[in-house]
Amino acid sequence: MAKSHTHDVLVIGSGAAGLTLALQLADHASVAVICKGAATDGSTYYAQGGIAAVLDSHDSVDAHVADTLEAGAGLCHEPTVRHVVSHSREAIEWLVSLGVGFTRNDGSEEFHLTQEGGHSQRRIIHAADATGRAVSDTLLGKAMAHPNITLFEHRVAVDLIRDKSASVPVCVGAYVLDRQTDRIDTFLARHTVLASGGASKVYLYTSNPDGNTGDGIAMAWRAGCRVANLEFNQFHP
Repeated sequence: MAKSHTHDVLVIGSGAAGLTLALQLADHASVAVICKGAATDGSTYYAQGGIAAVLDSHDSVDAHVADTLEAGAGLCHEPTVRHVVSHSREAIEWLVSLGVGFTRNDGSEEFHLTQEGGHSQRRIIHAADATGRAVSDTLLGKAMAHPNITLFEHRVAVDLIRDKSASVPVCVGAYVLDRQTDRIDTFLARHTVLASGGASKVYLYTSNPDGNTGDGIAMAWRAGCRVANLEFNQFHP
């Protein structure tokens, strides 16, 4: 028999974006997090290199923004770039406060920063060469320990539920396939968030995880959302 679940917020996706949002909201709301497979099956867990942030005294927000715009060849949305870069130190400090074990310089409390292509400064903070795993494990551990967060693994969001009785249709949750029982359950929520990752698996060859099949993009499109820049897929050879 199908089940119905009700939460304040439904987050579809258990990567860095979904778990970060869940942890930010959980002190004030009940949150359900839908995981397509195991909670660590997404892209976050497998990311290696590190996270770019303005952390060095010789670096600046303006320099990071300029590097990003140049590397983006005129395709970046500058206000978004500046917003993300301006809050980069804040984001890293939050991850550190949760216990992410970023690599430090030998015999020092300072973080070891590397320099990667497109960057004019050393601004890549990392956890050895398994940064994604360190971030994922920490966020997942905190989420599992929080009484207001419930993780549902091996669930596939099928489609968004819309209340069409209002003048403007409102999303009120999602239909979700339980892969272990082959049952479609109903997840109702005041707010639904799509944090379901990319769509690289629609191509024949990719090293992205198998779950990256663009489900969230398709659900958003069917619900009437605008989608754009679909040609931008991360490529990791």
